[in-house]
Amino acid sequence: MKRESGASLPVWVENIAMPVTSPLQDNIRCDVCIVGAGIAGVTTAYLLAKEGRDVVLLEAKEIGGGETSRTTAHLSNALDERFDELIRLFGEDGARLAAQSHGKAIDKIEEIIKDEKIDCDFTRVDGYLFATDNKQQDDLMKELEALQKIGWLDVVLRKHSPLSTLTEYPCLQYPNQAHFHVLKYLSGLAKAFLEAGGRIFTKTKIERFETGPVVSAISKEGHAVAANHLVVTTNTPINDMVTMHTKQAPYRTYAIGLAVRQGEVPDALYWDMEDPYHYVRLLKGKTGGENAEDLDLLIVGGEDHKTGQAENLSQRFDALERWTRKHFPMAKEVVYRWSGQVLEPVDGLGFIGRNPGDSENVYIATGDSGHGMTHSTIAGMLITDLIQGRPNPWEKLYDPARKNTKSVGEFLKENLNVAAQFKDFVTPGEVNDPMEVLPGTGKIMRKGMSKVAVYCDQDGVRHQCSAVCTHLGCLVNWNEVERSWDCPCHGSRFDPFGRVITGPATKDLGPAE
Repeated sequence: MKRESGASLPVWVENIAMPVTSPLQDNIRCDVCIVGAGIAGVTTAYLLAKEGRDVVLLEAKEIGGGETSRTTAHLSNALDERFDELIRLFGEDGARLAAQSHGKAIDKIEEIIKDEKIDCDFTRVDGYLFATDNKQQDDLMKELEALQKIGWLDVVLRKHSPLSTLTEYPCLQYPNQAHFHVLKYLSGLAKAFLEAGGRIFTKTKIERFETGPVVSAISKEGHAVAANHLVVTTNTPINDMVTMHTKQAPYRTYAIGLAVRQGEVPDALYWDMEDPYHYVRLLKGKTGGENAEDLDLLIVGGEDHKTGQAENLSQRFDALERWTRKHFPMAKEVVYRWSGQVLEPVDGLGFIGRNPGDSENVYIATGDSGHGMTHSTIAGMLITDLIQGRPNPWEKLYDPARKNTKSVGEFLKENLNVAAQFKDFVTPGEVNDPMEVLPGTGKIMRKGMSKVAVYCDQDGVRHQCSAVCTHLGCLVNWNEVERSWDCPCHGSRFDPFGRVITGPATKDLGPAE
């Protein structure tokens, strides 16, 4: 597979072959049209096809070419938003449903793997949340109390972690977590969807939607898919201009893969309690180096920051490596480095269901908050029930139209942060002349009353385009790690030449004035 969402190379893309597909070249009709062929879109498509629905799946890149390929592929219902906080926001019943839904998602993935005989290294493991100081130990006890309130009684407090170098403090042990190879799974799932009668069109960029009793998704080339139902699973919804983007914020997250000798690190999921926190898992028998037969890959993620709002991004990998060598001193060389993008909802839980303010037959899934694998599977299960007219106990919890008065503070904070980004229109540029931009880098330059994004390729040729994001008009910033222009407001990303990589923007950056 090609790396289509950035310059870095995730471990998952190597030696993966997706089913053969082609672009959309005609106007077609179907029962359900799904836009976005990551794990959420393919899962939803597969489950609906198994119900006998005629489903068409559209993707701007290749299958799994977006954020699904940039995960660390944890499968967990020990959620990033602590259950003590989820009880405050959603009550004990809501927090209990959140834990149960992500647990059911792991079960569903395991069921699909068995039904479709998908070889994807799925392994059930325990998860460990560990403290590293006295305050975190107190917070750990609060979390245990919250878990007991919602009836999750098989999470237990351990005096010692499974690895002596991890911490001297206690940890919580969560049973029945899991991990897998996400693109092996996605390839098998897409194949099963096609065998169930589904259709997939890749390299088909959707730029416009028409909704009503019949919905249409219209490609850049002008081809349309008309359907009775539309599902948008593009990480952040490209069919929504404003509403959903005020309810969540885009963050970049980083991952490294280091070689470790087999057996030196117990196979489990690990999470610390820092802010931003770190998350760890193993990928067995995979390092990518020579003499790798007795080596596993230790995958470590973290060091998150708001998209487009940080400098010296490559130093995030250095910080991850320092943290890893402190807690996993047996780790050897760094073999992989990559980054991805997650959407953090203001109230801690994702959004799955009918798109607010749209016709009743339009659905979205977004706001995965670092739990993209399970959240996407919940989306497939819940949206399938909604389309099939069946009740689902999670519908209200994940409703995109929900208003949570207890999260108003976070809502205001994130939207004030967005408003503050517009100050960049009156600041000087980073360079005064395109010749100051070095090969392989990008800089923002003021050009009269406007700002221009200048990229210098490896041959020394300078390329200029407008620095104004085509979503809602914020100014983009250069991402040195992924060699992309990233919007600090709502997370749209563009390649060095201004072409859209990820939404909510659907149009490329304009020409430089």
